Amino acid sequence: MSSLSRELVFLILQFLDEEKFKETVHKLEQESGFFFNMKYFEDEVHNGNWDEVERYLSGFTKVDDNRYSMKIFFEIRKQKYLEALDKHDRSKAVEILVKDLKVFATFNEDLFKEITQLLTLENFRENEQLSKYGDTKSARAIMLVELKKLIEANPLFRDKLQFPNLKNSRLRTLINQSLNWQHQLCKNPRPNPDIKTLFVDHSCGQPNGARAPSPANNPLLGSLPKAGGFPPLGAHGPFQPTPAPVPAPLAGWMSNPTTVAHPAVSGGAIGLGAPSIPVALKHPRTPPTNPSVDYPSGDSDHVSKRTRPLGMPDEVNLPVNVLSATFPGHGHGHGQAFNAPDDLPKTVMRTLNQGSSPMSMDFHPVQQILLLVGTNVGDIALWEVGSRERLLMRNFKVWDLSACSMPFQAALVKDPGVSVNRVIWSPDGALFGVAYSRHIVQIYSYHGGDDVRQHLEIDAHVGGVNDLAFSHPNKQLCVITCGDDKTIKVWDAATGAKQYTFEGHEAPVYSVCPHYKENIQFIFSTALDGKIKAWLYDNLGSRVDYEAPGRWCTTMAYSADGTRLFSCGTSKEGESSIVEWNESEGAVKRTYQGFRKRSLGVVQFDTTKNRYLAAGDDFSIKFWDMDNIQLLTTVDADGGLPGSPRIRFNKDGALLAVSANENGIKILANADGIRLLRTLENSLYDTSRTSEAMTKPTINPISAAAATSAALAERASSVVAITGMNGDARNLGDVKPRISEECNEKSKIWKLTEINEPSQCRSLKLSENVRVNKISRLIYTNSGNAILALASNAIHLLWKWQRSDRNSSSKATASVQPQLWQPSSGILMTNDITDSNTEDAVPCFALSKNDSYVMSASGGKISLFNMMTFKTMTTFMPPPPAATFLAFHPQDNNIIAIGMDDSSIQIYNVRVDEVKSKLKGHTKRITGLAFSHVLNVLVSSGADAQLCVWNTDGWEKQKSRFLQLPAGRTPAQTDTRVQFHHDQICFLVVHETQLAIYEATKLECLKQWFARDLTAPISHATFSCDSQLIYTSFLDATVCVFSASNLRLRCRINPSAYLSASVSSNVQPLVIAAHPQEPNQFAVGLSDGGVHVFEPLESEGKWGVPPPIENGSTSNMAATSVGASSDEAQR
Repeated sequence: MSSLSRELVFLILQFLDEEKFKETVHKLEQESGFFFNMKYFEDEVHNGNWDEVERYLSGFTKVDDNRYSMKIFFEIRKQKYLEALDKHDRSKAVEILVKDLKVFATFNEDLFKEITQLLTLENFRENEQLSKYGDTKSARAIMLVELKKLIEANPLFRDKLQFPNLKNSRLRTLINQSLNWQHQLCKNPRPNPDIKTLFVDHSCGQPNGARAPSPANNPLLGSLPKAGGFPPLGAHGPFQPTPAPVPAPLAGWMSNPTTVAHPAVSGGAIGLGAPSIPVALKHPRTPPTNPSVDYPSGDSDHVSKRTRPLGMPDEVNLPVNVLSATFPGHGHGHGQAFNAPDDLPKTVMRTLNQGSSPMSMDFHPVQQILLLVGTNVGDIALWEVGSRERLLMRNFKVWDLSACSMPFQAALVKDPGVSVNRVIWSPDGALFGVAYSRHIVQIYSYHGGDDVRQHLEIDAHVGGVNDLAFSHPNKQLCVITCGDDKTIKVWDAATGAKQYTFEGHEAPVYSVCPHYKENIQFIFSTALDGKIKAWLYDNLGSRVDYEAPGRWCTTMAYSADGTRLFSCGTSKEGESSIVEWNESEGAVKRTYQGFRKRSLGVVQFDTTKNRYLAAGDDFSIKFWDMDNIQLLTTVDADGGLPGSPRIRFNKDGALLAVSANENGIKILANADGIRLLRTLENSLYDTSRTSEAMTKPTINPISAAAATSAALAERASSVVAITGMNGDARNLGDVKPRISEECNEKSKIWKLTEINEPSQCRSLKLSENVRVNKISRLIYTNSGNAILALASNAIHLLWKWQRSDRNSSSKATASVQPQLWQPSSGILMTNDITDSNTEDAVPCFALSKNDSYVMSASGGKISLFNMMTFKTMTTFMPPPPAATFLAFHPQDNNIIAIGMDDSSIQIYNVRVDEVKSKLKGHTKRITGLAFSHVLNVLVSSGADAQLCVWNTDGWEKQKSRFLQLPAGRTPAQTDTRVQFHHDQICFLVVHETQLAIYEATKLECLKQWFARDLTAPISHATFSCDSQLIYTSFLDATVCVFSASNLRLRCRINPSAYLSASVSSNVQPLVIAAHPQEPNQFAVGLSDGGVHVFEPLESEGKWGVPPPIENGSTSNMAATSVGASSDEAQR
C-alpha cells in the first residue's frame, strides 16, 4: 500500500473515532495492521475478552512469527488456562490445553507437560512457580505489564504503536478544502452554493436551481446548539421606577417595573457563554462538569486561589462547515456578493514574540498599526506591527505602594504574582488603561512613539479587577471597572475620583459594556453566576436582573456602529456560543453555530466592519457573517495557536491580532492590511514617528469623542501561582513585581537556597511529655491553630497554640511554643491495637472538617474520638482486614473511604454503620486516598504502585494505571500517597522513588521528579496550602522545597539546620504536613517521636528563590513530556 493510502487509513481511523464508531475503529486497526491501539488491547485483557484479544493481535502478528510473538500468545493462553482452572472448570481447561496450548509443545515439550500436570492438582497454586498467583484481576494486570514489554520489543510492532499527530477532524478539513476548490472552478459560482452530495464533483447549477439542504441536517456537521431567547420580562412584575428616561434598547428589558430590587429571574436555557476575561474568571476553577460555580471570595489574595481548567478532551469534535460560504434560509444576506477571502484578515503577515503569554490586546483607535499587549506576568508592551518594533516594555510595578490599601500590600507580600486582565485604549487614543488581577488599575497617557507616562493608579477593587472600559457620561471621560468584590465602579479619568459604585451582583462581576443610545448612557454588566444587569449613571440600582443563556460567564459587545448587541461565552459544560440580542425585547435574536462541542477554555470574540464576528476556538479563528448563523470560514493562522486564542481586530478590520503558542502574537491581514504593512516596510517607522502625524496629543478628559463599545472581546485570564498545574501559564509565584525601579530580579544569578544553620530559618521543636517512639501520621487542624500527631504506639498528641501578646492570632507558628494539650480528665486518645506488634501496624487517621472529631486506626478497630474530651465515641470494623488509610467524603462527613490491608476500599456510612460499597482494583494494601469534589472522583493508591480513579456517584472504577518507576526498579511494597492540587483536577503522587503530578480525568502523568541513586528515598511529601510548593522529606533527614509548577528544587533544609549533631545520623523525618492557611509553614514528624515546625526567616518571607525562567517561561506543569527535573543532580 502506498504511503498516501496508509495515511488515508489514519484519517479514516481518526474520523471513525471522532464519530464514536468504536467497533469499526478497532476492526480497521486490526485489518490494516497500521496502528496497534495499546489502550484498547489493555482494556480487552483486563476484561478477559480473550477471543477478541487474539483476533486483534492477529492483524499484527502470528504465533510463530518470532520469539516475541510466541511469548505473547503463550502468556495470553496460559492466563486463560489458569483462570479456567481457578474456576474449577476442568472441561474448559482441557479444551484450552488441546486447542490453544498444544501448539507450543513442539517448541518446549517439557513445559507443555508441566502445564498439563496442573489438571491433576486441586489448586494449581500448589505448583511452586504458581504459588504467588493472586486473584484474576491482579494476575491479568501483572501479565499485561509483561505483554506490553514484549510488544514494544517486537520488531513487527515497530512504528505501529504511535498514532500520527493530527489536527482534529483532519479528514473533514480536507473535504472542505476540496469543495472550496471545486466551487472556485465553477463557471458561474453562486454565493449560496448547493452542496447535495460528496459522491460527485460539486458544480453550481442554474441560479434558480434547488436550494442547499440546511447544514443542520448535513451529515458532515455535528449536532448544533439550539437557539434560545429570554422569556418576556413582563411576566415577572414591575421594575422600580427610574427618574431618568429609559432608553429604547433597555425599555424592552425592563418594560414593567418591579417592587423587588433584584429579582432572581429564571430564564430558559440559552446558548450564551463568555469570551475573554481574566484568567480565573475566563477560566474559572469550577470545571465544566460541575453543576455549581465556586465563586472566588473578594479577599485580597483571591487571585492566588484561581486556576485555569485543563481543557476538554481532544477527542471532542466541532461541526465542520461543508463549504466556506453562506447558506440560504438562515437570516437575510447582504446585498453585495460574498467575498470572504478579501474582506477578512486571514493572511499571517507578522509574528511577534512577546516573551510572556499575551492575555489582552487592543489596537490604537487612530494609529491602527500600534498594538497594546498585556501578559500573564503583569507586563505591558506597545508594538508597531509594521516594523515589528516593540516601542515599549513595562514590567509590573506599583507606582505608590504607600497609597494602596493594606489588604493589597499584604497580598503582594504574600504572593507577588500579578496578571493583566485587560488593556484598552480610550476612544481618542490619548490614554490607555490596564486592569490587573490584584486590586489596581493603572491609567497611562500616550504622547506618541514610545512616550508613555504614568497618569493614574487606582486601588479599585478587593481582589481582582476583571474588566475595564472607557465611557463619556455627562460629556466627561470616565473609567469603568468591575471586580471580584461584586461591584462596578466609575472613576473620573482625569483625577481618579470615584463617581459611582454599583452594587447588586451576588457573584464576582465578570465584564462591563458601557454604551449610549438616544442620549442615554448606560452600562451592561455580567457576573459569574450568569446574571446580566443594566445600570444608569445614578444610584438607584440595577434596571435589569436576568440570567444569561448558559448561566455562567458572559461578555457583551456592540457592533462598531452601536446598532447591534452581541454576547459570547462558554457554559459550565464547556459549550460556547455567540448570540445576537433583540434589544427592544431583551431576547436572543439568533444563535450562531459552529463551535467545538466542548471548547478548550473560554472563547474570546470580537466584531468588525458592522458585518463580521470572529471567535478563537479549537486552535483557530472562526468567522461568521452577522446576518447568518452558519459558520462562514475558519482560519488556523498557519498553526501554532492555543485552544482558545485571544483575538482583536483593529478599528478598520484590516488587521487581526491573535495570541499564539510560545508567547507569540500573530498579525493577520486582509488585502488592505497587506498593502498597509508592505507600504510601511518600505519606510522606516522611526521617520514616521517624528513626523507631524505623530505630534504629541494632549489629554482632554472633557473630550466628547463618541464612546466606543466596551469591546469585551479578548480579555485573558488572571493566571496565578497555583495555576502551575495548568497548560500555558507561567508560574506567577516566580515573577516578583518590581515595586521600586532598583529591584531587578532578572539581573541576579539564580542559586539553590541551602539552609545549613539554625539561624537561616525559623524552626521549633514541639515540647513533649508523653513518650512516643516515632511519629507515623501528622496533620494541622483545619483552623490552623493546632497540630495532631499519631505515634507508632497508637497514642495521639495534640499541640495547641494559645492567643498571647506574641501570638495575637493563636495560629500555629514557629515563633511561639504551643501547649501539648490534654483534657482535665488526663486521658489520652489511644487507638485499639491487636496482639501483634504495633510497630508492624499501619497507622492512619482523618480529621473532620470542623475539627470536632478524628477517626483513627493503628492496626486494630477504627476509633472515633471527640477532639475536645478525647473520649472514644465509638469503635468499628475489627480486623481482619485492618484499615490502612482513611478519608472523609468532602460533601458528607458521615461517609468515609477506608483503605484496607487486603487491597480493598470500603465506602462506609458512619451514621447507619453500613458498608455502602466495596471497591476492588488494587493487589496490595491501600496507602493513599484523595477525593476531588470538583470531578466527583476518588483517587486511590496502593503498595502495588498502582493508581485508580473511582466515580463517587456509582463507585465504578474509571481508570487505573501503574506508577512509572525508574528503569530497573520493580514495584516494592512501599507506600504511594496521593493528594489533590488546589484546583481539584491534578494530584500529587508521592513514592519513595519520585514525585509526580497526574491529571485525574485521563490519569496522565504530567511531570515527574526522580530521586536518583545518589539521593536518599523520599519518606513523604505534601502540597503547601496554596499548591504552589511541595514540601518533601527524605530518609537522609533533608527536607526539600520544590516549585509545584515545574517540580524544580528551590530550597534544601539540611539536617544540621534543625537536628543536633549527636542525633542527626539516626533520625529521619517520616511525615510532613502543611499549614492550612500559611503557605510557607510546614511541620515534620520524626522517627524519634519529635515534631518540628518550620517557617522561613521573616526577612525572607518565602523558601528560596524560584529557578530561573527559561525562554520567557518556566516549565509548564501540563507538559505532555514526562521527565525528571534537571536539578535532581543537585541533591
